[in-house]
Amino acid sequence: MIDKVTEKDDRTYSISELAKEFDITTRSIRFYEDQGLLTPLRQGQTRIYSKRDRVRLKLILRGKRLGFSLSETGQLFELYDADKSSVTQLTIMLKLIEQKKLELHQQMDDIKVVLMELVTVEKRCRETLVEAKTSESKSITLSANGELS
Repeated sequence: MIDKVTEKDDRTYSISELAKEFDITTRSIRFYEDQGLLTPLRQGQTRIYSKRDRVRLKLILRGKRLGFSLSETGQLFELYDADKSSVTQLTIMLKLIEQKKLELHQQMDDIKVVLMELVTVEKRCRETLVEAKTSESKSITLSANGELS
């Protein structure tokens, strides 16, 4: 049974396999590597990604969806590498989550304000358009009446 686990843990992935699995470009994966978030082995020019790299890529993409910067994700990876007990990592993660929630609430408030402003401007534009059409219609009627006389 231990051999099966080892075999599974030894599975490697090519850059194209990971790109296809996560529906991202190979360029994105190379970028994450350049940022120090992934550390594939190399055989010549070929990158060989481990199970660890695959998990990290999954976490990077999840972090992006949740609004975490690559820097914040890298910080969590560093904490995990330094302290596998997870206490420090979880404490930092909770702080980051709280910060993200505050940022998102602020963005929601900002969006609500902008939407209210857009509704007001839209209403004014519609009213002005109706006035302009009415005024134009009156001008055409007056002009037509003047010609008929």
